[in-house]
Amino acid sequence: MKEQKRIIGLDFGSKTVGVAISDPFLIVAQSLETIKRERENKLRQTLARIDEIIAEYEVGKIVLGFPKNMNNTIGERCEKTMEFKAMLEERTGLEVVLWDERLSTVEAERTLMETGVRRENRKQYIDKIAASFILQSYLNFAGMDKNTEE
Repeated sequence: MKEQKRIIGLDFGSKTVGVAISDPFLIVAQSLETIKRERENKLRQTLARIDEIIAEYEVGKIVLGFPKNMNNTIGERCEKTMEFKAMLEERTGLEVVLWDERLSTVEAERTLMETGVRRENRKQYIDKIAASFILQSYLNFAGMDKNTEE
């Protein structure tokens, strides 16, 4: 199996960005961290931290959770996510893939409950776990594409 540049997964929220990273073989997503900011529009430090992670892990692509409404429409969060996507592309020069993240936070919450994490402690983990679900979904999809090409 050939090692490739890793993929970073991001769960972009109003005051946090959950971060996950793929393994070098693009099979498994792992939660990495949650980047916090004081205000929604204060993104300079958030983008700087994402740059550091990209350099540290030799990232070649970004998967950004796209929070469509359950009826498949695009709301205000999607518009803010598309603006963030444009910032990431301009700043990093990397391809940024928007990936449907519906139910990723619900799935993350369920996982935390099942593993016995207390309600008051879940907030510190939820975003980075949601990011890992988003990235894992993308990796599973991309892996299926590779398997059909062989």
